[in-house]
Amino acid sequence: MTVASITPSQLQIGDLVHARGREWIVLGKPSESQVRIRPLSGSEDDAILIAPMLERIPMREASFVSPSADQLDTQNAAQLLTDALRLSLRRGAGPFRSAAHLGVEPRAYQLVPLLMAMRLEVKRMLIADDVGIGKTIEAGMILREMLDRGEVDSFTVLCPPHLVDQWVGELAEKFDIDAVAVTSARARALEQGIALGDTIFGVHPFTVVSLDYIKADSRRETFAQACPRMVIVDEAHSCVGGSEKGTQQRFALLQRLAEDAGRHMLLLTATPHSGNQDAYARLLSLLHVDLASSPDTLDGNALERYRRRLAQHFVQRRRPDIAGHWGEGGAFAVPMKADAHYNLLGDFQTFQEDVLEYCLGVATRADGVQARRLAFWGTLALMRCVGSSPAAALSALRNRLGGTAEEALLAPAIFDDDDDQFADTDVEPATAGDSEETVELKKLISQAENLVSRFAEDPKLRELIVQIKDLTEEKKARPVIFCRFIATAEAVGEALRAKFKSHTVEVVTGRLTPEERRDRVEAMIDHPNRILVATDCLSEGINLQSLFNAVIHYDLNWNPTRHQQRDGRVDRFGQQAEKVWSVMMFGRNSIIDGAVIKVITEKMKRIEKETGVVVPVPEDSSSVSNALMQAMLLQSNKPRAQGIFDFGDADAKLETQWRNAEETATKSQTRYAQTALKPEEVLPEWQKLRDLLGGPEEVERFTRRALARIDTPLGEQGSHWRVRYDELPQQLREKLVARNLTGARTIGFGDKLPPDVGQVGRTHPLVATLAETMAEGALDPGGVEGKAALGRAGVWMTRSVDKLTTLLVLRLRFKLVTSGRRTLLAEEATGLAFGPNAVEPFATGSEALVLLEHEATRSIEPPANRRQVANALDRLEEYQPAIASYAAERAATLSHDHERVKAATRGEGVTTTVDAVLPADVIGLYVLVPEAN
Repeated sequence: MTVASITPSQLQIGDLVHARGREWIVLGKPSESQVRIRPLSGSEDDAILIAPMLERIPMREASFVSPSADQLDTQNAAQLLTDALRLSLRRGAGPFRSAAHLGVEPRAYQLVPLLMAMRLEVKRMLIADDVGIGKTIEAGMILREMLDRGEVDSFTVLCPPHLVDQWVGELAEKFDIDAVAVTSARARALEQGIALGDTIFGVHPFTVVSLDYIKADSRRETFAQACPRMVIVDEAHSCVGGSEKGTQQRFALLQRLAEDAGRHMLLLTATPHSGNQDAYARLLSLLHVDLASSPDTLDGNALERYRRRLAQHFVQRRRPDIAGHWGEGGAFAVPMKADAHYNLLGDFQTFQEDVLEYCLGVATRADGVQARRLAFWGTLALMRCVGSSPAAALSALRNRLGGTAEEALLAPAIFDDDDDQFADTDVEPATAGDSEETVELKKLISQAENLVSRFAEDPKLRELIVQIKDLTEEKKARPVIFCRFIATAEAVGEALRAKFKSHTVEVVTGRLTPEERRDRVEAMIDHPNRILVATDCLSEGINLQSLFNAVIHYDLNWNPTRHQQRDGRVDRFGQQAEKVWSVMMFGRNSIIDGAVIKVITEKMKRIEKETGVVVPVPEDSSSVSNALMQAMLLQSNKPRAQGIFDFGDADAKLETQWRNAEETATKSQTRYAQTALKPEEVLPEWQKLRDLLGGPEEVERFTRRALARIDTPLGEQGSHWRVRYDELPQQLREKLVARNLTGARTIGFGDKLPPDVGQVGRTHPLVATLAETMAEGALDPGGVEGKAALGRAGVWMTRSVDKLTTLLVLRLRFKLVTSGRRTLLAEEATGLAFGPNAVEPFATGSEALVLLEHEATRSIEPPANRRQVANALDRLEEYQPAIASYAAERAATLSHDHERVKAATRGEGVTTTVDAVLPADVIGLYVLVPEAN
């Protein structure tokens, strides 16, 4: 090493320096006086920012220390070191900088939003793929790529409060990003200790923020001023529709953020157009001012310009598109849908008739339009509870005695409004009442109490038990039972615990906080025989595909999109089961179910069959409620019900609205210009980079070897593996405990794994921690425990070579300069193999490294082994021209790869040059001696 001090102005990205007693790699220079550096033997998490002029001991240039003949190790150690180096690198030099950070292997169709984003200088996109296709993954890939390209250094995810923890978990698990959750409950703790004048968003660059917390008038402007340049908005449709104050506040917030023309915004929703054209226009206005209103349909040129502009920012694929156009049918499980019928009998059937009769009496006494409207809606809300379960009916009837309901709260309770302001409304509603009803109400309450005590006889519950037995015993499935109300879910859960004693049965409802719901669900991972009963508080917010593969709709939804959302909790990207089941229960002779099927379900199924789209219930709630009431009266056996009210042409009006919804859905099927993108043109570049960094086979090979090296080998668990986190060495164990990895877990390394098997990829904490530890153990043996320290040189005999071979394991460093604006560091692990007395390699890259995998026949004993390595080390200087030439060749190849991706994405004005930083680091040196046959 030299002793001359060095200043930041003299440094280039990729240079090696000595400071604070160790060697570092220069990652960047945020200012003229500061340098960002990473330890030569450390990970990205160890990077720091220093001001060299303030250092007590001056910073100086450094050079990489070559391997030594005094640190010999085995072939196994050579294999471990090579794989650890590949798997620990996070700064790939290829056109997709994010590949090294991804904990998920993307499908071809999931690359499309990334390719579209790479075209745009300012990333403003609406990603509107179907439920379960992978919008979070698509948005996360764009975010990760922008971070790794240096285009942004901070971001915020805005989402409903029940999605905050899910986003934090997804960012960490799939994208190697540790974000901070900002909610009403956590904001105060985060603000403690922050300097006056600073904000949460100034201190924490990566945040996931509750929309309900940040939308408030008192916070909106402050947040807008501190908001990062990159924003992701999940469930974006909930910010633009309706006239509720909460929705208006959310849209006002997004409008304020969109005013900054340089701010990147990704809007995510599975329902971009719910039939409300104004809401749809508001959503598109956030993307570009030209999209705020569609042009006159008579102007063909204007329509074409509008379509082209929209196509730049809007991507939407349906499940059939993925299976057909993209050829990705295998990305999802096969959906198995079925109906389960039951017949109401005796007192259970009579009770529905009696409640309807009671409701008719209330409606006839109502005086005035407003009172009649409230009476109708109160009737529908009460009948929803009656159709759900005796327990829900009892709760609703008791609530009715408590006073008058608000119309604004009845609508979402009846029609399962998707506005997340009511996302947790699974409580049985009060349904209005007056003094004349008391006697009749008490009689109905007595009937409900009787049915609650005889719940085991309920035909609906009995059919549920039949369906669960079929799923769990015949299909070996794990079901989630969705109920509409808390009382129903709790009653069903209690009944199932008594019936399925060998199963773990959990109940999750709105009584629990979002954190408690998540904890209760995640605790079921240790119970293979599991049944979950939940209300619609779980129809959004917690992905269940890793634990369950069947859904039973115990209660019919009155909003078809909720059925889709329920199924989407298990039928989504990442579901490991080959099939997923969805069972819809309804009573053949139920007044309530019959009306819903006639007015809503059958219409929805027809439209979905013809268009492939699930449409929401028409927004005209009066038409829907009138048609439902009319259908219930027609279903009733009571003479009084027939003809008591004149609903006019309610059914015809609603049919017209359904037809309009169908027409809108058909128009939304327009194939935008993103179909012209051909991921197959770019996938080879992506795959080359992933192979270079280490794919599933390399991950499995390394993990097995590394754990065996430190005496905690993987145990066989059928065709998978069992890892015992609690038995790992202390340093490793403590790091993994911080990532909630404890106890013993069954793991696998492939793409399609059973639900109980955890997928382990290159960024999984186990792999990442092992790789960083093994790499550090070679470069800085004193920093790790015991056998994790690896030697960097070795010699053995093998039949895989026919001449004395010196194999160098290299770390190449590159400078990437993008459009002359940003300079980034990139790294690559590779190898060169030289014959005896040769200065040009006979094998490079993977062809050279594969020589390490060929079986060694025997080792070479001292002192002959040290002599062989010493001789090879003496030739290192002779190899330098070949190493430099290979590094330059790789830089040229990588530059060409960037140009290929630019051409495929039709990028304009963005150029990337790649230059090698020399000298390259010789990480390992191994001598392979030919074994005579």
